[in-house]
Amino acid sequence: MTPRPIRKLLVANRGEIAVRILRTCRERGIATVAVHSAADADALHVRLADQAVAIGPAPSSESYLVADKVLEAARQTGADAIHPGYGFLSENAAFAQACQDAGIVWVGPPPAAISAMGDKTEARKLMAQAGVPMAPGTRDAIGDPAEAERVAGEIGYPVLVKAAAGGGGKGMRVVERAEDFAGSFERARSEAQSAFGDGRVYIEKYLVGPRHVEIQVLADAHGNVVHLFERECSIQRRHQKVIEEAPSAVLDTELRAAMGEAAVQAARACDYVGAGTVEFLLDANRDFYFLEMNTRLQVEHPVTELITGLDLVAEQIRIAEDEPLGYEQDDLAIWGHAVECRVYAEDVPAGFLPAPGPLLRHRPPSGPGVRVDAGVEEGDEVPVFYDPMVAKLCTWGRTRAEAIARMRRALDEYDVAGIRTTIPFCRTVMDHPAFTSGDFDTGFVAEHFDAATLAPSPEAERMALVAAALARLDATPTPSGNGAATPAVSRWARRRTLRG
Repeated sequence: MTPRPIRKLLVANRGEIAVRILRTCRERGIATVAVHSAADADALHVRLADQAVAIGPAPSSESYLVADKVLEAARQTGADAIHPGYGFLSENAAFAQACQDAGIVWVGPPPAAISAMGDKTEARKLMAQAGVPMAPGTRDAIGDPAEAERVAGEIGYPVLVKAAAGGGGKGMRVVERAEDFAGSFERARSEAQSAFGDGRVYIEKYLVGPRHVEIQVLADAHGNVVHLFERECSIQRRHQKVIEEAPSAVLDTELRAAMGEAAVQAARACDYVGAGTVEFLLDANRDFYFLEMNTRLQVEHPVTELITGLDLVAEQIRIAEDEPLGYEQDDLAIWGHAVECRVYAEDVPAGFLPAPGPLLRHRPPSGPGVRVDAGVEEGDEVPVFYDPMVAKLCTWGRTRAEAIARMRRALDEYDVAGIRTTIPFCRTVMDHPAFTSGDFDTGFVAEHFDAATLAPSPEAERMALVAAALARLDATPTPSGNGAATPAVSRWARRRTLRG
């Protein structure tokens, strides 16, 4: 086929990922369209796009998740392509098919691949056939509680009960003992039904103390598939990632090659085209097992971009335009190390609960080796209706130690007022010996932190209020008694005071 250049692209998303996609489109000379709910009428992604279309009220169920409204916005504006970002409609096979049926280029994988990998039980069967390592467990969904309990006993406790149609930790229960199985099984089914409209669950062996390591893959429509190495995603809360890095601190050349080849096999098994991520659990014996495949761009994709030099959104667009990759596995190499901290509007001491509100001050860090992907600016509001992410803060260094040192500096420099964020938590992690040594797993947060250790002291709270007030004076020196300017208070010095 002859490559078909995209002229105008609609971003079917919001927040930082919408801004991220818009920027690559601007670099490639592609006109852009934003869609927005009533709550996002003046959002950053709306301000940056060439055109914007309102698609409904604030709730995503009435706006961003309504496929017909997004398609109508594309028709109204003459957009010839749609990029779904992540979340919302990004892994909706019916929406992908509807785009293609309407003659709109879908910047994502084929609908059949989305369907195959979106159903976790079907994906497990497909991966087993392809020879991808699998943890012990059922290949099919299981509905009979008595049969499920019998299977769990054969696998051996602890086990996981997991939603067949889900992800993100929803519809998932760890069962340590046989006497707890029946209740956990029913709760998992109920949550899966509520979250995904599908109550099917399956059972697999629960690995104690695993690391969460994922492999980024790219595949074109001409049969070329490569992997872009791994990302370490073991620092999680509520089974959701909060700090990622690339490469992993524990993979050597041999294990990296084996996991990369397994990921490529997984992509080939479902005839994948585009950018995708194959997630694995790595146990203490350095054995790895397929977890799931995300058929979209990942939140944490910037760390892969930093160590490979590739723009993954640009690669997605090139693939959607039917261009070949233009490189092979041997052409790719790891360059340095990158760390990402997700800055959420969350109340960490309260259990990482969402804490949306007005960004009275938002001054992200900068300087060598620092990248900030933000979906908001100072004066904006973090709305209550959506994921409370403020920004993704990434640092790059020649070594892991250098990347972590830069992250410490960047977190100290990050200046936010008006909302609680995960910045203090991320800063604490950067100093934790388990993290700096690389000796950690998915239980890191539960093992090393509790509400008491994460809660700021009353003095720190008072100093934070003082710092927010002083921050507004930083840009304008005030006269001292002798007519000289009073130097501004160092932001880093204030951070050291608050932590001390």
